[in-house]
Amino acid sequence: MASQAVTPQSVDFSKWYNEIVYKADLADHSPVRGCIIIKPYGYELWEGIRDALDKRFKETGHRNAYFPLFIPESYLKREAEHVEGFSPELAVVTIAGGKELEEPLVVRPTSETIIGEAFSEWIQSYRDLPLLINQWSNVVRWELRTRPFLRTTEFLWQEGHTAHATDTEAEAETLQMLDIYADFAITEAAIPVVKGRKSNIERFAGAVRTYTIEAMMGDKKALQSGTSHNLGQNFAKAFDIQYLDESNERQYCWTTSWGLSTRMVGAVVMAHGDDTGLRLPPKLAPIQLVIVPIFRDDDEKITVMAAVDRLKAELKAAGIRLHVDLREGQRPGFKFNDWEMRGVPVRMEIGPKDVSNNTVVLARRDVLGKAGKQFVSQDGIVAAVSDLLESVQQSMFDQATRFRDENIHDVNSYDELRQVVEAGGWARAWWSASDDDERRVKDETGATIRCFPLEQPGGKGICVFTGQEAQEVALFARAY
Repeated sequence: MASQAVTPQSVDFSKWYNEIVYKADLADHSPVRGCIIIKPYGYELWEGIRDALDKRFKETGHRNAYFPLFIPESYLKREAEHVEGFSPELAVVTIAGGKELEEPLVVRPTSETIIGEAFSEWIQSYRDLPLLINQWSNVVRWELRTRPFLRTTEFLWQEGHTAHATDTEAEAETLQMLDIYADFAITEAAIPVVKGRKSNIERFAGAVRTYTIEAMMGDKKALQSGTSHNLGQNFAKAFDIQYLDESNERQYCWTTSWGLSTRMVGAVVMAHGDDTGLRLPPKLAPIQLVIVPIFRDDDEKITVMAAVDRLKAELKAAGIRLHVDLREGQRPGFKFNDWEMRGVPVRMEIGPKDVSNNTVVLARRDVLGKAGKQFVSQDGIVAAVSDLLESVQQSMFDQATRFRDENIHDVNSYDELRQVVEAGGWARAWWSASDDDERRVKDETGATIRCFPLEQPGGKGICVFTGQEAQEVALFARAY
């Protein structure tokens, strides 16, 4: 196994991130430029994300379906803003089966168009509404600058698509799904997020309004971690998605779409990781507890493993995800470092003395060294481990929240905004300027409006760019 030492975050955060992804066994390089191989440990982390979200989707009435990977090129052209927004990123198939295709096929960058075509056939009456569909799939967007999990040519995600009878219902759906994303990020991923509305130039191509959850990473950059779009009637009119209302009159539907991707794996790495490696929140960690037996000879092994097997059975029966490290030829110290790199929340050490004393050592990943270790009785081990996992989960969320809040600064002028952004923080400012002004800020500072937070201070303020009256504050930050 390669050396576990990694570049410190303070030296080069980007290099640190890339090293962690590969050394922690989340992914491997791919022969295809811009793509990655997601290894089992990384995929198990994605499965935890997927399962937590899928449960929420189904509880709110959404059903899973699957739509084709290939989309007729003409479909994208039917919603002009949509195709214009995606055009540079499209991968297009022109030859198949040894013959040139009559119509090129686009490899799915997102599925609004092909799902819109299906909705136009499935929806006839108000009785067919709302139609609530989700799909788990891969998508392709031809990226020039890639980074594992955060921005790859092919990535995994879910995309929800719904149709409604009224704008009010569509808006409620859009905000409901934003709340689901935020609840997942906070509850399972231990990442505090800001819910907000995207600016006009940052919204999804073809949407009326785009909402987002924005998270602060360990280098203080922002990461758009999930988005929910109110599409209005744009796609309904492009794809003739109509229904007969209760007065027997034809009406266009109001549609939404929303998605969260494997980018969330990158978010977990960057929001929680340290110079030792990953730190995984227990609720998402593929392995919540690793047990490292310690013995010097066969006699000690028999004694120690008898205790390990008993404790393992108790803990597994309680639903705790665990692994016993039985690798031969590796010293305990190497194993400790290896599992710290992989971010396992709690490590159990058990040797002959522990067996004699009816104890084990529990070491928490979020507090390294002696300060994070404790001796606990083998009696009641399930309660001890469960309580510790809850403590680690809460501690990681609290730490991430403190870090975020300490690095969001209220500013009252454009000079202050520039200073905060230059120092790496997020600037919160009153804003009422134009789209062109927003572009100028991006050109001059590298920062974008991450969102207009849904939680506003109220009242009115003075726009930091124009000096005119403003109704809302916006968050500015450099982002991934």
